[in-house]
Amino acid sequence: MEKKMRFGIKSKIIIGYLIVIVCLFIAFIVLNSQISSLQKERNFIIDHDIEVHDLTNRIEKHLLDMETGQRGYIITGEASYLEPYNSAASSWEKDYNALYQLLNNNPNQQEKLEKIKGSIQDWIEAAGEPTIALKKENNTKELQQFFEKDPGRQYMDDIRSQFTSFRNVEKKSTETRATELDEKNQKIKIGLYGLLLFVTLISLAIAIVLSNSIVNTIKEVTQTIKRITASKGELKGRIKVRSNDEIKDLGIATNALLENIEERNWLQTNIAHAVTMYQGIASVDKLAEKFLFTVSEMTGASFGAFYVREENDKGDLFVKQAAFADRKGDAGRESFLIGEGLIGQAALEKRTLVINDVPDTYQLIASGLGDVKPKSIFIVPVLFEDEVIAVIELASLHEFTVLEQELISQVIETFGLTINGVIRRMEIARLLKESQAMTEELQAQSEELQTQSEELQMQSEELRMINEQLEERTKDAEEKSFELEAAKEDLEEKAHQLELNSQYKSEFLANMSHELRTPLNSILILSEMLEENAAKTLSEDEEEYARIIHSSGKDLLALINDILDLSKVESGKLDVLLAEMNMSELPDQIERNFSHVAEQKKVQLKINKAQDVPNIIHTDEKRFQQIVKNLLSNAFKFTESGSVTVSIQRVADHRLTTAMRTVDTDCWLEIAVADTGIGIPKEKHQLIFEAFQQADGATVRKYGGTGLGLSICSEFAKLLGGWISLSSEVGKGSTFTLYIPSLSNGLIDYEKVNFAYEEVAVSIEEAEPEAEITEIDHPVQPVEPSLPDDENVFQDKRVLIVDDDQRNIFALKTALAKQGMTIMTAHNGIECLEMMKDSEPFDLILMDIMMPQMDGYEAMQKIRGELKLVDLPIIALTAKAMKNDREKCLEAGASDYISKPLDLNQLFSVMRVWLVN
Repeated sequence: MEKKMRFGIKSKIIIGYLIVIVCLFIAFIVLNSQISSLQKERNFIIDHDIEVHDLTNRIEKHLLDMETGQRGYIITGEASYLEPYNSAASSWEKDYNALYQLLNNNPNQQEKLEKIKGSIQDWIEAAGEPTIALKKENNTKELQQFFEKDPGRQYMDDIRSQFTSFRNVEKKSTETRATELDEKNQKIKIGLYGLLLFVTLISLAIAIVLSNSIVNTIKEVTQTIKRITASKGELKGRIKVRSNDEIKDLGIATNALLENIEERNWLQTNIAHAVTMYQGIASVDKLAEKFLFTVSEMTGASFGAFYVREENDKGDLFVKQAAFADRKGDAGRESFLIGEGLIGQAALEKRTLVINDVPDTYQLIASGLGDVKPKSIFIVPVLFEDEVIAVIELASLHEFTVLEQELISQVIETFGLTINGVIRRMEIARLLKESQAMTEELQAQSEELQTQSEELQMQSEELRMINEQLEERTKDAEEKSFELEAAKEDLEEKAHQLELNSQYKSEFLANMSHELRTPLNSILILSEMLEENAAKTLSEDEEEYARIIHSSGKDLLALINDILDLSKVESGKLDVLLAEMNMSELPDQIERNFSHVAEQKKVQLKINKAQDVPNIIHTDEKRFQQIVKNLLSNAFKFTESGSVTVSIQRVADHRLTTAMRTVDTDCWLEIAVADTGIGIPKEKHQLIFEAFQQADGATVRKYGGTGLGLSICSEFAKLLGGWISLSSEVGKGSTFTLYIPSLSNGLIDYEKVNFAYEEVAVSIEEAEPEAEITEIDHPVQPVEPSLPDDENVFQDKRVLIVDDDQRNIFALKTALAKQGMTIMTAHNGIECLEMMKDSEPFDLILMDIMMPQMDGYEAMQKIRGELKLVDLPIIALTAKAMKNDREKCLEAGASDYISKPLDLNQLFSVMRVWLVN
């Protein structure tokens, strides 16, 4: 039977597509033919009709040129007018012949052309040539008579009429051909749609046939698979496919898969049965007998022997433990050594042997009717921990299949563990019997030892109690050690955090100081220049305004300094400079600084100084003056009427506390500032001495302030070895008392000062004041007169101002220009360096420190290093004013250092020193 031709899915799809492509190709050829025909007709209409109209227009133009040339010649007599006449006369017949030939398929139009030709020739013979000849003869009379009749005009009118009729016929003919072309185009469009429908139907038919061919076959396969699935594990059914394509390949592969699964199921079932059959067996011979019976039943083996390894003097000996189909015990040898015979060699090499060509001398398989020669032998070693502990030999009347060999191999994989387990259990049983005998012997000995054990137990109990006590103590020590370690780590973390906070705070205060001092510098310089009124252009009121602006700027500068001082006090970095202070000048200083304030507020200022107050004391005069000014400013601020009284006296010996007596001092002074103001509530007495704390914290509070004044006063008093006490009653006023020692022998222990402060504070009577007094407004400072101009030093000096703030530049430039200097400006370090490279040398540079792109430090380093200007005076101006700023500026290359806001007198003095040098 011939093999059925294979017709795959891919071939079916390709053939279907080829049919569709052939149909499309045929449709394309037909459509292209029709389109080509249309194109030809369209081109004929375009080319023919355009050519006809063009030739007609050209003939008519030639006739017009002849008429124009004839009339021009007759009128002017110029021979040049005959050139277009003669040219047109020789050309119109060529165009006529071409047009006549073009209309060879239209006799009617050719007939009209012949009439037009005759009319043209008649005009030439009747009007053209005769008139030109008369003009050449200069026969004017006959020309006049000719033109009175003018027969040529009638000819021309006839020619134009004939051309119009000719064009109309051509136009109609063109329209007729265009209509026919449209109808043909419509037919082609209908044919195209029909052809497209035909190809679509063929494609659908092919698609349906192909899909049915594929889908029906797949459905058959699917139904077969569903039947197999519904059979609940029965895998006997197979897929049958009639088509010779990929679906058939799928069916064959599926059938092979089913066969493989069926074999695997058989294999797993028999393995599971073999594993369960040797459960509960306690002896090797029973296990061997059961195993041979089960394996022979599964594989169809007809003969078999089971050998187990035993150790003796000769080495490893394998002894027969069981046999299948044994005839009077002659089923194989009783034992063999490893490497002896095929079975011994298999044990030695630890590999399975399958022999299908069995020799004639091999052991025959006995049955009831006789003996039969086996066809296949299967020898399998059983391994445990990579050692052969048993060997099985099977013989069969048929060859062992691959599946049967795999079954035995997989069963053997775990069978070695089973054999070893049975051997171990047998060994344990033997040892158990021996141990029972030994137990009886030991029982007597144990009774003797029991007494000794009880004594040892008592000693052990005592030792256990001691050990428990030691363990508890060790545990407590470990817990305390752990707690101490945790506390230490916590303290270290907090110390680190405090250090970071202090650093952040210092940086913040430095930046805020710079941002506040920068505009304040311009305010102070310009207001001081206005106050001096060197040009005498300001009135007295305007001078007073400038004086107030300058004073307010200094107040703001003092507030900035307070903030920085408080920060330094809290961080322990504020230095106390002890020196002699003249107390006899204190009342005059108070009078000079606060008398105008008292006059403005209409408050009486009283100053009382006791006779026993020493003229000279030892303290930090700057801090002492700041405390007194702050307390007086507070008193005037919160006193609307009445008086402010300053009392200065020495603390009598009988009033000294125990703590005050411990201080090494010449005397104690008491400076009391009493007012008749609003007073302070009792619960606010401690609060007002804390930084940024106020009794009235709302945004609508009457007196405002930052809450720094009393905090700074309190800290300064402690640094000077004293303290401040408060006595106040709401509505009646307050009294702040400063206790301070004369420290002729140096600073004292601050802990003693704090103790004294607490001791005195407890004894102070406290009232119920109403409002908070926390803000210290600095009094107006008298303006120091500016230094006189020095024309010889400053005149015509070139000074470069480097600053990023236009206000500072304007202020400095204005002040220095009045001194006769030439001023140049730069806004950062980069611009400064560029100007120094490109401009003439400068006599002095005023360098700001904090600038964008390149700061003052880097700019000074480059001036000294790259530009090699070692002797050029550079004065550093900075508003940061923090510790070590002066040292950093000098290290960077500055010649001198001034902090903002600038004092013009100080600036001029420093500049004069460096310009003279």
